[in-house]
Amino acid sequence: MATRWDPWEEFMSLKEAMDRLLEESFVLPRPYVRERLYRLPVDVYTTADAVVINAPMAGVKPEDVDITIEGDTVTIKGEIKPPAENVDYLIQERRYGPFSRTIRLNIPVEPDKAEATFDNGLLVITIPKAEAVKPKAIKVVKK
Repeated sequence: MATRWDPWEEFMSLKEAMDRLLEESFVLPRPYVRERLYRLPVDVYTTADAVVINAPMAGVKPEDVDITIEGDTVTIKGEIKPPAENVDYLIQERRYGPFSRTIRLNIPVEPDKAEATFDNGLLVITIPKAEAVKPKAIKVVKK
């Protein structure tokens, strides 16, 4: 399956890498560290009938996740809370704080029939494709 190249996707990854490099190079006192939105990683694929979005969310409660669908755009928002507060971390590699991800599907969908499940820290959103884009089988009959 061919995937469409999105140069902005690579630019955002480069920007995040540069931000991380700068943060690690210049250790600032805690009050001066700016709040950033965590860019939620996702896998998006299609089946014959639906578009499926998988998003790992270890440590997030299902009720703390907001999902909105407008047209063919899906937005997932929430917050990953740190397990310990008022401590001095020796190593802190996991990200905490608010996250957001907006995904443009470029496929007509039926948002009213969308479903979201949460199992073992994985959010799975299934959005049925609009009838107009579903494949239709045509039976050939002999005359």
